[in-house]
Amino acid sequence: MRTFSSVRAAVLLSVITALLVGMTGRVAYLQTYGREKTLHAAERQQHQADVLAARRGTIFDANGTLMAGTIQTRAVFIDPKFMQDYFQADGHSLIEMDQAIPALARLVDRDPGELSKALSDGYESRYLKIADNLDDATCDAIVKLNLPGVGFVPQNQRYYPMGSIAAHLLGGTGADGHGLDGLEKKFDTELAGIDGWKRTLKDARRNPIAVNVDDYRAPEHGQHLVLTIDANIQMIAEQELQETCEKYKAARGEVVVMDPHSGDVLAMANWPTFNPQNLEDSTPELRTNRALVVPYEPGSTIKPFIAGPALAWKVTRVDEVFPLHGPHYTTPYGRHITDVHGYDELAMWDVLVKSSNIGMSMLGERMGNEKIYRALTSFGFGRPTGIELPGENQGKVNPLAKWTKYSTESCSQGYELMVTPMQLARAFCAYANGGRLVQPHVLKGRLDGEGNIIARTAQTPFEDLPQVLDPKTADQVRRILCDVVIRGTAIQARSKIWNLFGKTGTAHIAEGHGYSETRFNSSFIGGAPYENPRLVVAFIVHDPDRAIAHYGGTVSAPGASKLLERALAYLQVEGSPDLPLPPERVQQVLYEFDPTLYTTRTASGRE
Repeated sequence: MRTFSSVRAAVLLSVITALLVGMTGRVAYLQTYGREKTLHAAERQQHQADVLAARRGTIFDANGTLMAGTIQTRAVFIDPKFMQDYFQADGHSLIEMDQAIPALARLVDRDPGELSKALSDGYESRYLKIADNLDDATCDAIVKLNLPGVGFVPQNQRYYPMGSIAAHLLGGTGADGHGLDGLEKKFDTELAGIDGWKRTLKDARRNPIAVNVDDYRAPEHGQHLVLTIDANIQMIAEQELQETCEKYKAARGEVVVMDPHSGDVLAMANWPTFNPQNLEDSTPELRTNRALVVPYEPGSTIKPFIAGPALAWKVTRVDEVFPLHGPHYTTPYGRHITDVHGYDELAMWDVLVKSSNIGMSMLGERMGNEKIYRALTSFGFGRPTGIELPGENQGKVNPLAKWTKYSTESCSQGYELMVTPMQLARAFCAYANGGRLVQPHVLKGRLDGEGNIIARTAQTPFEDLPQVLDPKTADQVRRILCDVVIRGTAIQARSKIWNLFGKTGTAHIAEGHGYSETRFNSSFIGGAPYENPRLVVAFIVHDPDRAIAHYGGTVSAPGASKLLERALAYLQVEGSPDLPLPPERVQQVLYEFDPTLYTTRTASGRE
C-alpha cells in the first residue's frame, strides 16, 4: 500500500514539476520572443508602410517638345480579409458585402461575378490588386462608395505623345517601369529616380492618424533629359523613309540626319516602326535600332572615303584620266570588274561622279591595301562612334593582316567591310565641315531645378576634333560630289533651291557563300547646301523590289533630297547661288561636259 502511495506521489510531483517548467517556459517565451512577436503584430496593425513612387523623368527634343513623359495614375486594391472582418464586425453578412461589389466592379471595368470569386478565393489575402492606371475621376468615384478595405497605390504610366515618332531612339519601358530599349534603357537610372516611403499610424478602422517626421522620406524624381533630336526633322525623316520603302516595296530602311559641325544627331529613323506606348504589339527584332546596331556592306557610298585620302596623299589628281576601255576590266591576277555603263576613259573627278568600279579598282591598286585600310579607319569605320545609345555595333574593317589581293578591289567598291548608317553619316560630315571627324551625340544634357540645360559631358571644341582630311581636299571632294546630282548617278535628286552634294550606292546583298544577283542595298549619303553645309543625311533602303527599281540614285537619292529640302525649308536656310563650274583644267577632261547644266537655277530657286 505504501508502495502504491509512493508511486502516486512521484507521478503527481512529476506532473506538477512539468506544469511548473511549462509555465516557466511560457513566461520566458512571452517575455522574450513572444513579446517581440506581439509587438511586431501590434506594429503591423497600428502602422502602414507605403512606397512613394518617384516620377520618371521627362524626355524633350532640342526645342522643348515633349517626346516621353509620365502620367501619375493609381492602382486600386482590396484587403479581402479586412473587408470581410469589417462587415462581420459591424453585424453585416457576407451577402451584403457581395452586394456592394458590383458597383466597384463597374467602375474598374471588371465582371462582378469574377471579382466576387477573386475575393472569395483570396479571403485570407491582405492585398489583391484589381485595376491599374486609373484616372482621378474613377478614383474619386471609388472613394464615394465608402467600401472598407479598398485602397490605392500610386502608379507612373509612361506616355509617348508623338506615338511612333523616334520610337527606336526612345525605346520603351516595361511593366515594372524600367527602360527596355533605346534612351529609356541607356539612362534608366537617371530617369527612374529613387522611390520614397512613409509610415503612417492607423486607428482601429485603419484610418490614418499621424505621420512622424522620421517616418517619411520624399521621393527623388527622375532627371529630365534634353535631346539633340529635332522632332520636326525626325518626323520629316520618318515620312520620307516610309514613303520610299513602301513605294519600292523594301524590306526595311534607315535614316540618320546630322549637323556636320556639332555632331548633333537631328533625326534617327527606322522603318518599319512601332509605337512605344504599346510594346506588346511589337517584337524585339522590330524594336532594334538598325541605324546603330545592324551593319551592312555599303557599296559605292564608301568611295569618297578612299578617293579623298588618295587626293590628299597625292596618289592621284582630280584631273587625272584613267583608261577604262569600256565596261569590263581584268585585274593583274585575273579578277573581272564591271561597270554599269562603259566609258573609254574617265577623269578622277568623274570616277566619283559616274561611280566607276573600274576606276576605283585602278585607284585602289595604286594605293595598295595599307593605304586603303588607313583611309577607311581614319574616318572611324571599324569602331563604335560612342554615341549615347545602347547596343552600338562597331561595324567591320578586317585587320590589315587578313587582307588579301581580292581585298584591294572589294574594299574600293564597298565590299568586304561593313558599316552602320550612323558611322556613314558621321564620316560624311568630314566633307561638310572642312575635314573634321565629329563626335555624334543625341543627348544635349539634363534640366536642373531652374530649367537650365546642364551638359552631360564637356563637348570637345571643333578645332580639337581629329582632322582626317585637310580643308582644301575636303572642300574639293564636296564640290565633286555636287556633280553627282547634276550630271552623275543621282540626277533625280537635284534640288531647284539648294546645291546638294552626295554619293549613291547600290550593293549586292550577301547570300550564303556569294552575293545575290537580284537583291540590293540602295543608299545615298548627302548634304546641303554646298556653300555652307547645314545638314548631312544617310538614307539607306534594304532589298527594294528589283522589278520596280534598285539603284541608289533612283531609290534612295530622291527621298534623301526631299528630306533635305523640307528640313532646310523648316530651318529657313536661304536658297543657294548658282554652283561654280569645275576648274577649267578639269572641264577639259570631263565626260561630255555641258556648262549649261550649272545655270538652270537662280539663287531663289526659280527656273
